[in-house]
Amino acid sequence: MSETMLVPIDGSVPAERALRYAVATFPTASITTLYVVDPVESVIASEAGGLSEAEAWYETERERGTEIHDAAAEIAAEYGVELTAVTEVGRPAPTILDYCEEHGIDQIVMGSHGRTGIERAVLGSVAERVVRRSRKTVTVVR
Repeated sequence: MSETMLVPIDGSVPAERALRYAVATFPTASITTLYVVDPVESVIASEAGGLSEAEAWYETERERGTEIHDAAAEIAAEYGVELTAVTEVGRPAPTILDYCEEHGIDQIVMGSHGRTGIERAVLGSVAERVVRRSRKTVTVVR
């Protein structure tokens, strides 16, 4: 049975490095990329401009997720690896952890950080939360 891996992706350089590490190091693993749409950000959009703003934001995020998954597939193809692409809605760290438990993921390979500046200071590090709470092996790539 091959190993199953999850690579959370957000379009950041560390996430791309994590993906490259995963496909180069574990070319026979079953690798899933996960893009998480954070609903908290849609609440901010709805408060700023009403429901239509939140809906527009959500659609934009879905499209962004598709673009990020497409870019990930191109990277994996360079290594002769195919990916399974998944987009979920939720808070990033709990969504990553829940997905692993629900789908029998053996290992998580993720970037050290995605957000920068004030967002990271206020919201905390997704990687740190995943490392602290995961029952699975977590590899953090810088």
